[in-house]
Amino acid sequence: MTNIFMQEALALAAQGVALASPNPMVGAVIVTDGVVVGRGSYRYAGVTHAEILALREAGEQARGGTMYVSLEPHAHTGRTTPCTDAIIAAGIVKIVAASLDPNPLVAGAGFTQLREAGIVVEIASEFQAEAEKLNEAFFHFMRTGRPLVMLKSALTLDGKIAAPEDNTGWITSERARAHVQLLRHASDAIVTGIGTALADDPLLTDRLGTPRTRPLLRVVLDSTLRLPLESKLVKSAQGDLIVVATTAASAERRRALEARGVEVKTLDGPRGRVDIRDVVSMLGERCCLSVMIEAGSKVNWAALESGAVDKVFLYYAPKILGGVQSLPMAGGTGRLRRADAIVLERTQLHVIPPDEFAVEAYVRRDA
Repeated sequence: MTNIFMQEALALAAQGVALASPNPMVGAVIVTDGVVVGRGSYRYAGVTHAEILALREAGEQARGGTMYVSLEPHAHTGRTTPCTDAIIAAGIVKIVAASLDPNPLVAGAGFTQLREAGIVVEIASEFQAEAEKLNEAFFHFMRTGRPLVMLKSALTLDGKIAAPEDNTGWITSERARAHVQLLRHASDAIVTGIGTALADDPLLTDRLGTPRTRPLLRVVLDSTLRLPLESKLVKSAQGDLIVVATTAASAERRRALEARGVEVKTLDGPRGRVDIRDVVSMLGERCCLSVMIEAGSKVNWAALESGAVDKVFLYYAPKILGGVQSLPMAGGTGRLRRADAIVLERTQLHVIPPDEFAVEAYVRRDA
């Protein structure tokens, strides 16, 4: 039965996509005498943690029960009082958790307090990988201090993202593009380059249509502030658009963008361009756990070469453009030797019927 109850706890946690950040997604289920008596799913805006919501629903039925929770309950005082205190007071006799919390303020302290109170604590290790994947951006942020950066791109089978002349239409299907919206919805920020902004005039919004606690923060790398005032990005700005420039940018252009509700950030990088690593650091300071890059060939390579990218999500369409003028997914100088190629690992294939697929993989960090 553990499998059924933990699966439900993880499913409840997953309801927190775009609603829990910058905190982790957490689900809790309380079972007494084999019957579920309480459930909880965390929402950042709602403040109350999943464990407390489950305890409230269970009431007195929680006494003598088992709590299945996707992440270790916290034992410190933050926005709320410790969940562990409430669990002990409610008379829960056993905790089954899918994973420890990597937050240094928790990091086993919750389990220690529960055990000291006489509560049996078990780790459902068979669910650990699933639990960590669900909160991979939070785990990454806690372990590295940086947002998890994902590079997304749509490619032909020969790795091209744009033709040399007419680029009307889409590379991938509507079904694949709908899947991209799931990625955007799960992200805190999306980054593009001025080249893409000028060529495509995108909105870069979360169009999934389901609620999110914070708006998707849109970021444009634009060293000299060329973003048109009449662009869709500027016209739709509502405190959710940052244009990152250098000190070489026109002060007049800056004032014009700011007058339209755009935040302009100055970050000088090498060769007079914005350094993507500085942008990622800036977003981390704003408690963005997950950053998605949707850009063109030059920005893609600059991000990969800088080491800022942690994972890729590449959508492949059954098409071939060919030619040396069609743009590859990552341009720039590239690596000059095969031995120096950027290596990916933990590769997962996502099938998109009838003829497309996506590759999800992580950049290997060699010691």
